[in-house]
Amino acid sequence: MRYFAGAAAAAGVDEELVQVHDAATAADLVAELAHRHPRLRPVLEVASLLADEVAVRDRSAALVPPDGRRLQVDVLPPFAGG
Repeated sequence: MRYFAGAAAAAGVDEELVQVHDAATAADLVAELAHRHPRLRPVLEVASLLADEVAVRDRSAALVPPDGRRLQVDVLPPFAGG
């Protein structure tokens, strides 16, 4: 996991290793992150998730690839400015 901007501030870390079960969805991961970091919960509600640099638009989608390799997941809160 990598956290950016307000997500890093809310989580209190820039990155961490998070293990999830084999059939974990993006929603499962978000629930685990909210449990670990309660201040992160409101950020997660509006943040974008990227799994190996690809946007995860469907939070019911499985996150663990069939080959079992590790994914890099990023939490990107909305950014202000331009």
